[in-house]
Amino acid sequence: MEWFEKSYCHSVLFSCLSKRIYISSSKTKNQYKTSMSIESEIKQEVSRRRTFAIISHPDAGKTTITEKILLFGGAINMAGTVKARKSKKFATSDWMEIEKQRGISVTSSVMKFAYQNYEISLLDTPGHQDFSEDTYRVLTAVDSALMLIDGAKGVEAQTKKLLDVCRMRNTPVMTFMNKFDRECRNPFDLLDEVESDLKIQCSPLTWPIGMGREFKGVYDLGSKSIRIYQPGTKQREFETVKIEYPDDPKLDKIVGTMHADQLREDLELLEGAGTPFTKEAYLSGAITPVFFGSALNSFGVDEFLSSFLTYSPVPKPREATERTVEPTEVNLTGFIFKIQANMDPAHRDRIAFMRICSGKFTRGMKIYHTRLQRMIKLNSTVTFMAKEREIMEEGYAGDILGLYDPGIFKIGDSFSMGEQLNFLGIPHFSPENFMRVRLADPLKGKQLEKGLVQLTEEGATQVFKSVASNDHILGVVGSLQFEVIKFRLLHEYNVEGVFEGVPYTCARWYHSQDEAVLKRFEERYIGQIATDVNYKKIFLCSSTWDLDYASKKFEGIAFFQNSDHIPV
Repeated sequence: MEWFEKSYCHSVLFSCLSKRIYISSSKTKNQYKTSMSIESEIKQEVSRRRTFAIISHPDAGKTTITEKILLFGGAINMAGTVKARKSKKFATSDWMEIEKQRGISVTSSVMKFAYQNYEISLLDTPGHQDFSEDTYRVLTAVDSALMLIDGAKGVEAQTKKLLDVCRMRNTPVMTFMNKFDRECRNPFDLLDEVESDLKIQCSPLTWPIGMGREFKGVYDLGSKSIRIYQPGTKQREFETVKIEYPDDPKLDKIVGTMHADQLREDLELLEGAGTPFTKEAYLSGAITPVFFGSALNSFGVDEFLSSFLTYSPVPKPREATERTVEPTEVNLTGFIFKIQANMDPAHRDRIAFMRICSGKFTRGMKIYHTRLQRMIKLNSTVTFMAKEREIMEEGYAGDILGLYDPGIFKIGDSFSMGEQLNFLGIPHFSPENFMRVRLADPLKGKQLEKGLVQLTEEGATQVFKSVASNDHILGVVGSLQFEVIKFRLLHEYNVEGVFEGVPYTCARWYHSQDEAVLKRFEERYIGQIATDVNYKKIFLCSSTWDLDYASKKFEGIAFFQNSDHIPV
């Protein structure tokens, strides 16, 4: 009996242990399967993401081609123009009132749409050099770019600067030669200029047949077909004709003997001296695929969009101070590259734009804010079509996530699931233009303070407060920014600012371990000392000579173009 009881107890115990082992084993397998399914889901979704920006010199047609890409992608039903006087149909990407009035893009727009099983995020940037800070920051958040060139003007100054930023990050670039429905330069001359001035090899994927009034269409080198141009044709209603070989008699019938002979000669030159296209060379930044057309007439845009989906890169790894973050990692990471106040004037909201670098975002999840060193909950999250927004439930690497900002985000902030990560590459600029701003109505001091602080946090300006007089001094890279700031203060914060010139041309933050030297320096330049929004002191210089003189006279003081470099 005793033996039976012991055996029974052992049997029950073994049975229970076996069951526990089985349950534990099953749970581990389920967790493993779940983990594998999440990894597989992330890889699949990341492969569908494409995130790119459009760069160009002002007036090359950047906002126009943005509208046509959205039109072809099915994101909008009717394309707008930058200056749409009578129709009142303005460009989707130009949502700010001053953009509609002036016919310029002064802030970047984020537009996300689905097309042919791809999730595309298109970032339209300001072309004007006075708003280059916004453009430079946006380029840190994309994986590729489309460079737009005016076929009549060729490579221009701002295009060079923007391509240099792309080259710093090895960002792949496609090129669209625009406005071939007008008189343009010889296409070979345009290619030579791009290669000599921008130091990047060109590989045409389409080729123009004529230009201006004699513009007949483009020849697709890959499919060996001609897309026939018809002025006034809507959307993508252009006839395509297959050409079996260059001597095909159909070519003469379609475009005329003169243009047919010229195309044959051009194709022979391209075959002998042109740079062949390979996807590997494009992704490495060694070559730029080139397309020709007319964005205004929707011509050539479809060819670009098809090639973009075929060749453009998936979201790329991102460098952080601590390590490289792969896009297919399970843990969510990201960084803030832009903050925009008052996108909805009725609610006076602030939106922080976060580029997701890895993992899967789900609305309501918590994420670690590395600068504040605390967890925050991502409840109020949106995705965009310029100003229009909708709730974003989930996202993956490559997506741009809009976060409602209660005042806790700054440009350059990094996020993780608990790991200390600080993403690299968000540029900062020392201002070159300065003005004093004072109130037309002295009773609106609080509104002015709030407006200036918010415009500073979104990167529109830098605000310094004079130590000697408490004057508000604005510092910007381009002088046109002052006009935008004045407009936005009035229309978004109901504050009329009076802007006055000040005798400053540059600014430097400064630091010294020697308190005595600091005291002598600040006493000597008391009228030129100010504090920024983070209460760091800055030296406002009347000239570079002024800065050089101060550097030599007060040798114990170090001067910095970026406040982030000041020792703590």
